[in-house]
Amino acid sequence: MLLQENMGLEEKLKILADAAKYDVACTSSGVDRKGKKGYTGNTISGGICHSFGADGRCISLLKILMTNWCIYDCKYCVNRCSNDVIRTAFTPDEICELTMEFYKRNYIEGLFLSSGVVESADKTMELLYEAIWKLRNIHKFRGYIHVKAIPGADRQLIERVGFLADRMSINLELPTADSLKKLCPGKTREKILLPMRQIQAGITENRNELAIYRSAPRFVPAGQSTQMIVGATPENDYQMVSVAEALYRNYNLKRVFYSAFVPVVPDKSLPAVSGGPPLLREHRLYQADWLLRFYGFRADELLSAERPNFNIFLDPKCDWAVRHLEEFPVEVMTADYGKLLRVPGLGVRSAKRIVMARRTGRLSYGDLKKFGVVLKRAVFFLTCCGKMMIPVRMEENFITSQLMGEERKKVWDMGNENSFRQLSLFEDWKPDAVPEVTDAKKALFGEM
Repeated sequence: MLLQENMGLEEKLKILADAAKYDVACTSSGVDRKGKKGYTGNTISGGICHSFGADGRCISLLKILMTNWCIYDCKYCVNRCSNDVIRTAFTPDEICELTMEFYKRNYIEGLFLSSGVVESADKTMELLYEAIWKLRNIHKFRGYIHVKAIPGADRQLIERVGFLADRMSINLELPTADSLKKLCPGKTREKILLPMRQIQAGITENRNELAIYRSAPRFVPAGQSTQMIVGATPENDYQMVSVAEALYRNYNLKRVFYSAFVPVVPDKSLPAVSGGPPLLREHRLYQADWLLRFYGFRADELLSAERPNFNIFLDPKCDWAVRHLEEFPVEVMTADYGKLLRVPGLGVRSAKRIVMARRTGRLSYGDLKKFGVVLKRAVFFLTCCGKMMIPVRMEENFITSQLMGEERKKVWDMGNENSFRQLSLFEDWKPDAVPEVTDAKKALFGEM
């Protein structure tokens, strides 16, 4: 590998921003930091990522690699040491210049800084630390900063970075140690989990210090996250969500991100992806992840060893509901908050609004709609004051067929984002759908 040192800043930005696109960063900051006289920028807890790219991912962070030089040879990575690509690197001062100039022009609201491993983990972590130290102390930048921690780096370096960054992350890469050993020679599960544990312990210790000394410096205030690649190895969805559940429980992670495998470098160890990246599978994992974090579900409720993958035509919550019709219908006037959360079409906010509003009077389906309940899904699973909105047969096949129409459209859109069709005033969207026998008879006799 040769490092191109005579490149201009714009050329470096083009290469290192493109190389960083496989790191997922669609996350809110989770931090409030007000502007301060003599400093530049602020951080708003309402969200950092406000704009979206063509693939739906947030892009309001300046997301770059410090360098695409890397000593590792991970089979799926475009920056693997055996791949023939142009190598370059930013200096810490160049990272500061880019961040400040982009911020002043209102292009970004923060920085997402990752890196390949140059020379050693400690050398790379030192350079990352120098860049964000200068941003905070010389350029007085108070905006959001997300930094990737380098597995194997010295504990003191990770600690120093943690007191400057808002969020840190260490990519788990692959869900099992066997897959990591196969595709990532030189990396081990233990080496990745060690700094993750250190950051978790540091956050807990810092939280206790802040309870006593409010002026104490904050350590990784927005928490830590990780990322797993979906589809590069043979693990099923049940294994993926089980690993995510364990990470939330044991490491107090804020987010587990899922990245659909994109074949950027040819390798016989990697699977052939004939239908493109597994975006639907990635989408289902994010939906399940949301259920784990906010809706009180467990991984073994959503999937099992006998049923290890998600339904492609129903989201995980609807799929669980139609398989557990004995739990429904739920009465909105009496069901507790946890029961309401399990109703498809009800979210955290709408469930809280229902619990508060029913204290003062009887609710109607019109009220539920105002609260944000998606009645197209919810009507099959709830009653309001003892009555269902429409007559429903509590049968799995019937309810599943009613719910599948909307989901089939979403699935088709996900796999055909570059396709177009004529707009219609009618709900006529049924790709590859076989007409019902009754509909065929009506069409034959001119009744429809």
